[in-house]
Amino acid sequence: MSSQRLPRARQESGFTLVELLVVVLIIGILAAIAIPSFLNQQDKGHDTEAKSAVATAAKALEACKVSSNNSSYGACTIGDLQSIEPTLNSAGSRLTVNTGANTYEVIVAASRDSGAAEFTLSRASNGTTSRSCSTGTAAKGGCSSQSSGTW
Repeated sequence: MSSQRLPRARQESGFTLVELLVVVLIIGILAAIAIPSFLNQQDKGHDTEAKSAVATAAKALEACKVSSNNSSYGACTIGDLQSIEPTLNSAGSRLTVNTGANTYEVIVAASRDSGAAEFTLSRASNGTTSRSCSTGTAAKGGCSSQSSGTW
């Protein structure tokens, strides 16, 4: 009777414990690589949204000055900008606008965390614009130190 059981047991197949442990180890290594990469992509998305809000606010400032026949950017408020471009409502308190007669500075902080990068678009009185950013306490994200704080 035992001679009949032995050939039958050899015919059954399956995975050994070592094979299963190797597969679990490989999956763990892949997850350790993929999760930080995914989180970095989220940060880049938040930074891109902030950059877009800065550019949109600058265009809304130009439209505000032209549409209301203002002689300066100083007459345009954040409320005016949000009525011209409703998508700026999503920036909320992260949007800061400093205006002068012929100058402005638009600052938007990324929404990823409290110490996130801030992106700035400035217009000088001669009409030239410049873009700068600061990383604060957070990871660099879209504000690379290789580009000397510009975007």
